[in-house]
Amino acid sequence: MYIGLGIVLLVLGAILSFALDVNIPGIEDDTLGWILMAAGLAAILLSFAMRGRSRPAGYTSTRSSHVDPNTGARVDETRVDPDNRY
Repeated sequence: MYIGLGIVLLVLGAILSFALDVNIPGIEDDTLGWILMAAGLAAILLSFAMRGRSRPAGYTSTRSSHVDPNTGARVDETRVDPDNRY
């Protein structure tokens, strides 16, 4: 989710640090660029960390669907944790 934001911050920081030479009162443009690049990297790393935490360890989920021959309706079946550990 935050990967796009991280990439944008990385690009903006790299542009400020390496490509532009602007005069920002109160802060160096190189410093602001490095701060933006660090924030972008943090956003990307946090995005990957949060994605990995969406399921507990050992969690298994299988999903299947089929058409019921009697009614012709689509039936979705979800089997979650067959060992009932969670």
